[in-house]
Amino acid sequence: MMVAKTLSVALLGATGAVVEVEAHIADAIPGFQLIGLPDTALSDSKDRVRAAAANDGCPLPTKKIVVNLSPASLPKTGSTYDLAIAVAVLAAEGVVRPEVIDGVVHLGELSLDGRLRPMTGVLPAIVAARAAGCRRFVVPTGNEHEARLVDDVEIETVASLREALIRHGADLEAGETEPLVLPPPVEEVATPLDLADVVGNAEAVEALVTAAAGGHHLLMIGPPGAGKTMLAQRLPGILPDLDHEQALEVTSVLSLAGTPQHGLIRRPPLESPHHSASAAALVGGGSRVIRPGAAARATHGILFLDEAPEFAPAVLDSLRQPLESGTLTVSRATAVAHFPARFQLVLAANPCPCGSFGSRDLDCTCTSIMRRRYLGRLSGPLLDRVDLQLRVDRVTAAAIRTQADAPPRVTSADARQRVLDARAAAAVRLDSTPWRVNAHVPGAWFRSGSRRLSHEVTAPIDRALERGSLTMRGYDRVLRVAWTLADLDGVERPGLDHIGRAHLLRRAIA
Repeated sequence: MMVAKTLSVALLGATGAVVEVEAHIADAIPGFQLIGLPDTALSDSKDRVRAAAANDGCPLPTKKIVVNLSPASLPKTGSTYDLAIAVAVLAAEGVVRPEVIDGVVHLGELSLDGRLRPMTGVLPAIVAARAAGCRRFVVPTGNEHEARLVDDVEIETVASLREALIRHGADLEAGETEPLVLPPPVEEVATPLDLADVVGNAEAVEALVTAAAGGHHLLMIGPPGAGKTMLAQRLPGILPDLDHEQALEVTSVLSLAGTPQHGLIRRPPLESPHHSASAAALVGGGSRVIRPGAAARATHGILFLDEAPEFAPAVLDSLRQPLESGTLTVSRATAVAHFPARFQLVLAANPCPCGSFGSRDLDCTCTSIMRRRYLGRLSGPLLDRVDLQLRVDRVTAAAIRTQADAPPRVTSADARQRVLDARAAAAVRLDSTPWRVNAHVPGAWFRSGSRRLSHEVTAPIDRALERGSLTMRGYDRVLRVAWTLADLDGVERPGLDHIGRAHLLRRAIA
């Protein structure tokens, strides 16, 4: 009777837990028993492991085999435990010494010929295991690029079960094995999107810069063709590059979504789901394996909802919790998964079903009830979480004709430098806090201590709060925008002008 153990990782959302894979072999009626709350795909690994080991020249013993996945109360899904199970069983049989594999994390699915298939989620799995103290990993060759994105760990890549056993000191004959690899990523040639392409709408451009500088959510209402989508698509271009931890988080989410990366994502992502998307597509879900939705894939970037009133109200309201907490929680009967969701929300909407309300040159065919019902699909609690709300009008022919004589338009490079300068000023103020941008700071922090503004400065929003036209959440959000405007202007603290502009940006669609 022998027991050997090694490690693997159970992923649940973007978080993971180290799983101890224990193999026990006894001289009894031959059989293979897998315990520890495996799902169907994992239960099938008994047959995959036996066939792969036999075809790779290291067959499993014809004895009673029991494999336990501990902790037994933690649900295990998927086929990425195959390598750990096979190595643990063969170590219990004496093919390799058990102490060699103890503490090593094995990840990968076995094919029936013994080769290892690339897996999804290898990056978050390694990050989770590293946080638990693991430092040595064995992964499929096809996941090498992604696995080596993690610092301070030892990565060994193998093409087959035999190669893994030889690396652990097994006395087996080495051979050439063609590894299974992922197809090379398709290189997309991105068309440069520059703010200088925007004609007119100087107020909307300035609101976009304000949103980028403070990390604020944005709503744009205007008729079709006013440039709302054009503006939203240029917002990522004026955001700063992601730091290492943010890039690791973004790349991990993409790996979980089934798109492994060959390098860290350094630019903020842009996700723009169609208005027919379900709640599961937006926030994540799945009946067996919980996958990240568009909101999680947009973390540290932009979630752009075009034609926002066309989304189902329940789908839009599912964003209210992540907008406040920066985390998505997907609950299922057997498990609860957590994903990062610290994104900027950008909403674009027509003013009415026909889109012509408020236009100078078109007549609106919608009644007032139709207009209220249409925009009423954007719930008050959701809009209360959106800092900047503005009207975007169509560009007139006169604005196009005077384009040549007008001052040079704002470029993305110029706007990005302003954003960097404003964020640097905010970083000095927030240095001893856990927050990075003004939009993440609780309102109570701005209303206390040396940050508290005088009554003369806050008088306009104090009156709005007393009248009930501004909620307490809205009051705090006006304060955050005012601090961002002050950072953009290079002043130490907001004045009456900044409060007025911030309040106007919140009620410009009224």
